[in-house]
Amino acid sequence: VQLQASGGGLVQAGGSLRLSCAASGRTFSPYAMAWFRQGPGKEREFVAGIAWTTSITYYEDYVKGRFTISRDNAKNTVYLQMNSLKPEDTAVYYCAATYGSMLYLSRNEYNYWGQGTQVTVSS
Repeated sequence: VQLQASGGGLVQAGGSLRLSCAASGRTFSPYAMAWFRQGPGKEREFVAGIAWTTSITYYEDYVKGRFTISRDNAKNTVYLQMNSLKPEDTAVYYCAATYGSMLYLSRNEYNYWGQGTQVTVSS
């Protein structure tokens, strides 16, 4: 399975970006997908995740109410709509996938990773 992330860029504080991550290769359902991020000098951290059953989602507190994760299983694609962006959201954003019906929060549970896309929020 290969994951290709896109949609990052430079935006002013308060702005919006939409990230996409397309899975290709031999994909088998069900699988959960998630977004992580890694800021300068920081550990990679969980941002949001969505199970194969798209009604199951989870957000970390620092993005709750501002970010929305969604997926299109027919297109093997997950999205992250990011609104009201803050300078502290600046990071490289990675999409990740793991097989199964569970939604995991730990990066250790994810077997497949995209290459990362840079998001920079200026103040």
